[in-house]
Amino acid sequence: MQNEGRFKSSYGLDKLGISGARTVYWNLPPARLVELAVQRGEAQLGAQGPLVCRTGQHTGRSPNDRFIVRDASIDGDIWWGDVNKPFDREKLDALFERALDHVKDRDLFVFDGYAGADPRYRLNVRIVTENAWHNLFARNMFIREESGDVLSSFEPSFTVLNVASLDAEPQRDGTRSSTFILLDLAKRRVLIGGTQYAGEIKKSIFSVMNYYLPKQGVFPMHCSANYATRDDVALFFGLSGTGKTTLSADPNRTLIGDDEHGWTDQGVFNFEGGCYAKVIRLSPEGEPEIYATTRTFGTVLENVVMDPETRRLDLDDESNTENTRASYPLTQLGRVDLGGQAGHPRNIVFLTCDAFGVLPPISRLTEEQAMYHFLSGYTAKVAGTEKGVTEPKVTFSTCFGAPFMPLHPGVYAGLLGEKMKRHNAKVWLLNTGWTGGPVGTGQRIKLAYTRRMVTAALTGELDNAETWVDPIFGLHVPKQVEGVPGEVLRPRDTWKDSAAYDAKASQLADMFAENFKKYESGVSEEVKAAGPGKVRV
Repeated sequence: MQNEGRFKSSYGLDKLGISGARTVYWNLPPARLVELAVQRGEAQLGAQGPLVCRTGQHTGRSPNDRFIVRDASIDGDIWWGDVNKPFDREKLDALFERALDHVKDRDLFVFDGYAGADPRYRLNVRIVTENAWHNLFARNMFIREESGDVLSSFEPSFTVLNVASLDAEPQRDGTRSSTFILLDLAKRRVLIGGTQYAGEIKKSIFSVMNYYLPKQGVFPMHCSANYATRDDVALFFGLSGTGKTTLSADPNRTLIGDDEHGWTDQGVFNFEGGCYAKVIRLSPEGEPEIYATTRTFGTVLENVVMDPETRRLDLDDESNTENTRASYPLTQLGRVDLGGQAGHPRNIVFLTCDAFGVLPPISRLTEEQAMYHFLSGYTAKVAGTEKGVTEPKVTFSTCFGAPFMPLHPGVYAGLLGEKMKRHNAKVWLLNTGWTGGPVGTGQRIKLAYTRRMVTAALTGELDNAETWVDPIFGLHVPKQVEGVPGEVLRPRDTWKDSAAYDAKASQLADMFAENFKKYESGVSEEVKAAGPGKVRV
């Protein structure tokens, strides 16, 4: 194998079993990766410099093709079920051998870096890809090591091998389809194939962190984070498409990170070195900082439509997918903490995209309600985020991140409850979904209103605000928020047909109750009673 790149590690790819590759490119800078991606026909340059890539048939994650490899050392820890599906060790070893054979006589790209800004808890990660643009994605998303001396002796504690062009054969390989995302927690490796979607790389390592960190007393979180001062941190929990990236990019606050964090006894730390933002219908007026990254060299754009001659982007065009994405390093943003660490949260915001159009746009949660809604994780999966999701779809994703949680939800809920109590954090439920009716009838709550409500909550403006209690959901809703029309705060008033609202709200309440049955045996009576119910007097 030939090697290119100044920062080749002495801990070589032979440790992974790789031999016979053509050229291995080690820790290349962005310009060289962009150059190679274009030369190799993997991507094109857009106007003003971003790298524009297509991911083929997979324009979102494939959660049904994700498995955890069985091993006696980890089997007792895993919350086995529809999310964490077991995969046979012998089948994994055989497929891994096929992957090793697949990369022979092919170029490979290696990124060495970290997941986790806190040195006490960070994970040394190595990402090995057959595409240059996937390696640039990894370089954007993970924390970069700038020291050549460190890179020359870098030893990974977890390795991702991405053989995107290798399709599995389900009958032989034991997979569900030609796509596979296989987490081998015991041998500390991930094998990805049959998909070009780069998000699988980052989310596989997030799952890994969600397995290891609770064992060290650290609460891993699917959330964005920012602060006004380092001891005034806000967390935004939510699934993709609910507004984590958008709402944490606040010009009056400093961004820590947009998607994945840990909460220790010392405070909060970012897992990543970049952002992975949805860019469909992005505007320079509504989200100026994120919009600017789509016009910047070093950004990777997935499935964004581009004029073939002028290379100008059309962020409004959804013909490829609703899930158009930008991957960019945090260094592209203006007000960001590149150290990735801060103090304890004062405010926690649970984001939900309510497709029924019945939840209030903002409400204050009691401690018991916070636990109930964290375990429930209600939202609507936004079109394109996962393969096969073409319109908003009601879902309950426990801990606001079930696809990435290998352990029982009670582990994560327990960590949240303990840290929330110890640090006296306020918890808010924020609906970024529909008002005036459900999907197809109502409309999305205006971003300007949502931003105003978030500001009011984080600055203490709502701490002593007069509230009303929603008769079905039991939520404490501010009677007024400066800059937000009063009827928006009372969703029933935005519907033309009040009886239709009552029916839809009761339907959602019943769905909450049915979903929560799976958690009832592990929570207190107070938490069980904190959910939606019949009309409250």
